[in-house]
Amino acid sequence: MRLASGIWVAAYLRRLALADIPAYVIARGDDTAGAVLIKLATLDGQARAFQRSFDLATGQRVWMTLAEGAEPEVDAAIARARGFDPDLWVIEIEDRAGRHLLDEPGLS
Repeated sequence: MRLASGIWVAAYLRRLALADIPAYVIARGDDTAGAVLIKLATLDGQARAFQRSFDLATGQRVWMTLAEGAEPEVDAAIARARGFDPDLWVIEIEDRAGRHLLDEPGLS
């Protein structure tokens, strides 16, 4: 059984807040089954976008890079993804050190 998207987003935002990492909901998706994209802006004009995927070899859920580079290019990739999936959540993190916590237990 999967955790509802809205609950996962709330928990993720709380973990980021506890680590003093600013994060914002840019686009609210479906509370139950919406996919989640994470945009990491490093405040130097660069950004990365992550999406959840499955590792076919292990069957585990993993975060993969959807786009990276100049922030406007990453924003365009996110806009295209939202065009295909209006139920998509988009969370933006602003952290100069590039912290996102996606590699921590419980966030995959």
